[in-house]
Amino acid sequence: MAAKKKTGDKKESVLVLCAHSDDQAFGVGGTLAKYGKEGKNISVVIFSYGEMSHPWLKKKVAIETRVKESHEAAKVIRANETIFLGLDEGRFPEQVKERDIHDRVSRLMQKIRPQKIFTHAGDDPLPDHVAVNKFVLELCEETGYKGQVYSFDVWNPVKLKERNVPRIVVDISDTFKTKIEALRCFKSQKMAMLSLLWSVYFRAIKNGIANNCRYAEVFYKIR
Repeated sequence: MAAKKKTGDKKESVLVLCAHSDDQAFGVGGTLAKYGKEGKNISVVIFSYGEMSHPWLKKKVAIETRVKESHEAAKVIRANETIFLGLDEGRFPEQVKERDIHDRVSRLMQKIRPQKIFTHAGDDPLPDHVAVNKFVLELCEETGYKGQVYSFDVWNPVKLKERNVPRIVVDISDTFKTKIEALRCFKSQKMAMLSLLWSVYFRAIKNGIANNCRYAEVFYKIR
């Protein structure tokens, strides 16, 4: 007989650190939706507002749009909080130092004590994604983080080189539709959707077939 959970026990916490406001939905949306259904605490930290995707809009309007869409997607997947760091795209490494981002994220980690962290893959072709991956690994080393750190893909629909590291597979058959619903919250990101949505279906189906389920997400342990 399984032991009952004591009253007052903290729920398991999960932290996602990503570059742009739709990356968490593209990369780990099905798993977050699954964790949300299980009652886990989910925190999402987004490094930039991503306003450069709307050069025809005033900066304030672009930021408000992307923040609104992110909070709508968070409701869909049941994320508890979404935090924007407000860094400029293409300038993450220098602004991380200028704005004491290490300290800010470190304090958040101390507060929520995540058992798992998800972030971008280090071989992603987008420089901002690589910068976030490097930041996360450096911060975990500095803070002595003892939990698990996993990477997810956004712009790597097909891996040309197999990663020789441990991995976890999450069956998202019952939350794949929720992931798509969350992605549809980003109405302003039409070009990203056109470029990436096919790969979301392709990767989920491919991973599902390889792991005897309908849809799956695969993450690689990087720490």
